[in-house]
Amino acid sequence: MNGFLYGVILQWKLDLRSRTMLITCYAVPLLFFGVMGGIFTAVMPESRETLIQSMSVFAVTMGALIGLPPSLVEIYRSDVKNAYQANGVPLSLGLILCNMSAFVHLLIMGAVLYGAAPVLFDARLPERPEVYFGGLAVLTAVSLGVASVIGLAVKDTANASMISILLFLPSTMLSGIMFPREMLPEVFTAAGKLFPAAWGYELMTAPAVSLRTLGPLLGIFLAACAACGVLLRRIRTR
Repeated sequence: MNGFLYGVILQWKLDLRSRTMLITCYAVPLLFFGVMGGIFTAVMPESRETLIQSMSVFAVTMGALIGLPPSLVEIYRSDVKNAYQANGVPLSLGLILCNMSAFVHLLIMGAVLYGAAPVLFDARLPERPEVYFGGLAVLTAVSLGVASVIGLAVKDTANASMISILLFLPSTMLSGIMFPREMLPEVFTAAGKLFPAAWGYELMTAPAVSLRTLGPLLGIFLAACAACGVLLRRIRTR
């Protein structure tokens, strides 16, 4: 237990020094929030009703898909993996610690948006905060699961970044946070439901949690966990 706690503290310190984590979990989401929040509320005043949820979906998707995979590549495609094996440390520890750290950072970002949006843009607070924060936690976990698959599957940071961007763009564009999904062709609406962001946005804006929106997210999360298990076994045998 002491070793695990030490690993958590060490990972947190590494994250604080990481430019990638700083940029993807804080700098870019805050910049997007500051610019697009003003544009959305000026062009579409009704966007204040769901501005917090929209910005949170962007922040979580950005931080998870763009921020996490490079960190995992650095661990499992470098001498760090050999150090783990030489010292009898489970290879899964790196994956767990990176996910836990990113999870906390993204929840902090969500809390910042929750507090700042009403002050800066007169955004409406969610009627049920527990639904918002519960949905935020679920979306964060699922997005990190998908990001973990990318980080374990690719062999270098360049490929990880390319694949992450290819998933990030449709995730945000088709999720409903940029413009109502009713405006999209049916094929794009259906495609958007393949990504956690669309279900997460629907979950956080719903008046209550329902299995209709929670079920797909849980399915994606379980599939990601299974894929991570297979990939870790492959990495272990290399």
